[in-house]
Amino acid sequence: MRVYLFLLLIAAAVTYLVTPAARVVARRIGAMTAVRDRDVHQDVTPRLGGVAMFAGVAVAMVLASNVPFLDPIFRGSFKVWSILIAGGLICLLGGLDDKFDLDWLTKLAGQVLIALFVASQGVQLTTLPIGGLTLISARSSLILTVIVIVAAMNAVNFIDGLDGLASGVMAIGGGAFFIYAYLLTRDVSSTDYSSMAALITAVMIGACLGFLPHNFSKARIFMGDSGALFLGLLLVSATIAVTGQVDPARLAPSDAFGQLLPILMPVGVMILPALDMVLAVIRRVGSGKSPFHADRRHLHHRLLNLGHSKLGAVLIMYTWTALVCLCLLAPVFFEVKTAMIIWIGSLVIAIVVTLDPLRALARARKDQDVEKTS
Repeated sequence: MRVYLFLLLIAAAVTYLVTPAARVVARRIGAMTAVRDRDVHQDVTPRLGGVAMFAGVAVAMVLASNVPFLDPIFRGSFKVWSILIAGGLICLLGGLDDKFDLDWLTKLAGQVLIALFVASQGVQLTTLPIGGLTLISARSSLILTVIVIVAAMNAVNFIDGLDGLASGVMAIGGGAFFIYAYLLTRDVSSTDYSSMAALITAVMIGACLGFLPHNFSKARIFMGDSGALFLGLLLVSATIAVTGQVDPARLAPSDAFGQLLPILMPVGVMILPALDMVLAVIRRVGSGKSPFHADRRHLHHRLLNLGHSKLGAVLIMYTWTALVCLCLLAPVFFEVKTAMIIWIGSLVIAIVVTLDPLRALARARKDQDVEKTS
């Protein structure tokens, strides 16, 4: 555990220190986010925060390759390096979009090619943790993996609309996923605690935490597509690494939750980005527009329309992410009855915080007072 935490801190420190340089470069080359009708921010802001995040992850990965504890991950396998190379490529693609505002077809083609590269290096969905059953052919596995990677990258990109939102959500969700991946590794082996999923998640969390001080309200730099796509790639790669890692022989036939947790946990971590993306695609395609056509109807926009402040909307999104992940982890640590209490309590808290009845009541009274005086 200490090794992972050390690498997390390294990624955080490098990202934090490199971010000001990324901001300067963004200003000089004109990679700036203009203020558009659909945007929430009010000032022209530099992008390219993803470049600093990639630097933090890259340095941490290089150090990790020299740690004896993690040697089994790197020895005889190119998977970790392929993910890092793909991360650099997706960061470059996102950076070009941050600068030149590429059309959606070019971006999608680039994402597919990068996803194909990762999948071709063995980072593929081949089995489901239900009895270790192989459900798909090699070709279908490749296609499904590419679809999942591209969807995950764009899902993170869709929620990157408020200061500190994407980086905070990914840090919180990544933290829960790291705990699960680490515990799973300890359960699978009593001697080798090295885990590619835990490593990737740890350095991703570090990059998010190192970037967050520069990006939280009020943001001095945005991560841009270079950062959002990069974070999505890291998390989905860790997810794929975990899927199928559960040994069915260790689980009782009745332990359905334990068998499905490798699937449920990544879904829980990505629930808000995925939900936002699915709703956006349905909304846009239904109106005859491109699924990449931007609008002001994302989840964070809806929270703002409910009357929440920008900071309040971000904190609510944090709350939902944390509570969903807590609910998924609860059965791992508690009995069923206790887990159910946690589920119900978490749902009530999240709904109350989101709807904020006191705020709605105060707003209604204010409207009544205005009507009386008019």
